[in-house]
Amino acid sequence: MSDAENKAREAWDKTAGSAKQAVGDATDDAEMESEGAAQKSKGHAEGAVNKAKDALGDAKDALTGKD
Repeated sequence: MSDAENKAREAWDKTAGSAKQAVGDATDDAEMESEGAAQKSKGHAEGAVNKAKDALGDAKDALTGKD
């Protein structure tokens, strides 16, 4: 998956998860609320992975003299 696709997936999971969580809370649907929280957490984890990949790429570029 490309960097842009990874970031789009991250944003989608955070947004969709928040929406599911809110709907679950508003409708007293604990299962949907939990599913939304899990999806939102997945988006945050994807964000951490994306940041780590970016940092590794920057470190590699710094060591090899590429910009």
